[in-house]
Amino acid sequence: MAKTHISRDELFDFIKAALLEDVGEGDHTSMACIPAEARSKARLLVKDAGILAGVDFAAAVFEYADPEFNIEFFKQDGDDVVYGDIAFIVNCNTRALLQAERLVLNTMQRMSGIATISSRFSFEVAGTKAKILDTRKTTPLFRMLEKWAVRIGGCYNYRDGLYDRFMPKDNHVDACGSIAKTIERISAYKTANQINLPVTIEVRNLVELYEVLEIGNIDRIMLDNFELPLMHEAVAIVDGRYEVEASGGITLQNVGMVAKSGVDFISVGALTHSATCLDLSLKIIKG
Repeated sequence: MAKTHISRDELFDFIKAALLEDVGEGDHTSMACIPAEARSKARLLVKDAGILAGVDFAAAVFEYADPEFNIEFFKQDGDDVVYGDIAFIVNCNTRALLQAERLVLNTMQRMSGIATISSRFSFEVAGTKAKILDTRKTTPLFRMLEKWAVRIGGCYNYRDGLYDRFMPKDNHVDACGSIAKTIERISAYKTANQINLPVTIEVRNLVELYEVLEIGNIDRIMLDNFELPLMHEAVAIVDGRYEVEASGGITLQNVGMVAKSGVDFISVGALTHSATCLDLSLKIIKG
């Protein structure tokens, strides 16, 4: 199942690798211009409207770069922000601040964009039982932070990767030969390897749905690209025997209607692959 916590070690490993990519052998510009002992204050300025995400991440970056840093928060992760808001003021070694600046901004802008679109999807399904889930359509090596942003925005993480849930889709089924063979092989694999992971099976039509219901041995049925009338029919056919998930072609314009069909979950790749970054800047306070 998807994790909902990032350990300090995981965070620092990511920060270390990201700074190494950017700083390399050294920030020659800062080393040339800034005395080693200099300290500065800087503001994180919001230049857009949306949901802020990555404040806690920024604090971790500054801590890694300068353990003697100090930060004053004015906004927290998940807060609504508008143009002109100040998220925080940080006091830090100036060289460390300048090295951390781009990592903080790039990550917070991306996370805030994801949190913002997640919040909008969450709002559209309010009052229904449907939960909005993210997908594996994430940026390579950036998944844990993008999924963090999804949670900040009020939606839910699905699986972290290929290792924490069985999810045969069309290519698996076509490669196996049929839905029945796919489920049978997964059941045998689970038994042989003593693995107790949930199974989501994707169906493309009502024929496949009836086949799944006849076989069983699954936990959730994913309705792939079902039109709304067919989705209502499929939910009625399942009749609560299994969790039902809608997937494919989900937008802000139709997600509310999909939720009203009675599905339990709606997976939305757009939370991560279509999010637009929120405009932020980090500016040193003169004097």
